Amino acid sequence: MPLLEALQARDELNQVLKTRVEKACTLLDSGIQLYPNNFSKDTQVSYIWDNYNETEGEELEKLGKTFRLAGRMVSLRSFGKVAFFHLQDPTGKIQVYVARDDLTPEFYTIFKKYDIGDIVGVEGELFRTKTDELTVKAHKVELISKSMRPLPEKYHGLKDVETRYRQRYVDLIVTPRAREIFQVRTRIVRALRNFLDDKGFMEVETPMMQPIPGGATAKPFETHHNALDMKLYLRIAPELYLKRLLVGGFEKVYEINRNFRNEGISTQHNPEFTMLEFYWAYANFEDLMDLTEEMFSHICKEATGDTKVEYQGQLIDMTPGKWFRLSFHESLEKIGGITAEQYTDYESCKALVKKHGEKVVEGEKLGKLQAKLFDLLVEPNLIQPHFIYHYPTDISPLSRRNEQNPDITDRFELFITGREISNAFSELNDPVDQRCRFLEQVEEKDAGDEEAHFMDEDYVRALEYGMPPAAGQGVGIDRLVMLLTDSPSIREVILFPLLRSEAGSGNGGA
Repeated sequence: MPLLEALQARDELNQVLKTRVEKACTLLDSGIQLYPNNFSKDTQVSYIWDNYNETEGEELEKLGKTFRLAGRMVSLRSFGKVAFFHLQDPTGKIQVYVARDDLTPEFYTIFKKYDIGDIVGVEGELFRTKTDELTVKAHKVELISKSMRPLPEKYHGLKDVETRYRQRYVDLIVTPRAREIFQVRTRIVRALRNFLDDKGFMEVETPMMQPIPGGATAKPFETHHNALDMKLYLRIAPELYLKRLLVGGFEKVYEINRNFRNEGISTQHNPEFTMLEFYWAYANFEDLMDLTEEMFSHICKEATGDTKVEYQGQLIDMTPGKWFRLSFHESLEKIGGITAEQYTDYESCKALVKKHGEKVVEGEKLGKLQAKLFDLLVEPNLIQPHFIYHYPTDISPLSRRNEQNPDITDRFELFITGREISNAFSELNDPVDQRCRFLEQVEEKDAGDEEAHFMDEDYVRALEYGMPPAAGQGVGIDRLVMLLTDSPSIREVILFPLLRSEAGSGNGGA
């Protein structure tokens, strides 16, 4: 079917699209391929800016050097026999000058059929215009990929947030900040890997489909393996598999992984997200606090150039030594304004939770009630980096009990800008204690808690072979990227966040 008929059959061809298709048909009639694969580039835009931004016009003319660039046309001004457009590649943007006399009249006529959004290859020399703008004087402009759809008007980005996330491919073309966020994200992940590698940690991979979901209290996604006829779950965390590796003899392991939790969506939550988890034998949660300060300040400097970063108008200082450390119960008193009598007495604690509008489940343990008060009254006020440690055992099914007080665990969470960034603890390596904790979680699941932990007999068996004392930690990569890029929503830092399906599209992704 001819090109125009094929696109018209989609019943969505407005006048702008129709004009573009007609131009494309004219190019085809002239023997021009719309999607050739025969242009090779030898230069990135950034190379030109890095090496010739300060070069005077006369010196540029003496270079006698030809550059081959490729990228997208993101602006176009035509003045009859000459035209200017900006070419954008992943490293930057530069102006291109096109003259009919330089291309020959026939090729200039073909060039006039090009549109903003087309991907083109350019061959030419550098010069400066009368306004002193560094520019490529094109001897050749080849069409590489025809854009059938126009870019958004006024080259400054999409205004509709939903459209930005749903059509991320367009967002990345027209929104410089979107590109910058994901370039910074790549630097953050690279810096994390380098930091842990330098500390002697080994990167590993563990299953994403698990017969028993473990390592966190969350509702999992379910799937089914046909050949084995068995139910599987998308992992909510890699923790129990990573700790099996400690049993096997590896002492320092980490994984940068995708986790899946069947829970609500908010500015801080996406059902699919990225975590760093690492485990360190013969270390404890206090060792991890020191390592975390060092690691986060290093990542911050690598990503932004400084150990201080501005987030939503607040200056966050991640310089080592300036982080706060408070026990869970101290934070309820000093930040939440709750007395010890209120949070240690079950009825008083329950009444306080209800007073603040939170629901109390029948038979809910004291530690869970205290955690609800923490979420309401403490967490939003933890703006600068805060380690909150010694969480109640009731809400820490995998953490090691404190030797002086079995009602609390040697666990901490890191909070910055009023949200949790990391969770860590000294690991529970007593198989008897672990089995008892699992059984308590099973009782809670049977009572209706969909996020309670499953029983994992194989993991208990692994502990029975002996796991060395260890400390483990999880870091939310998406929230860390939000912090270091000043992004208010997690959707800003995930390339293709989960969205409700478009009407009639059946597409629940981006």
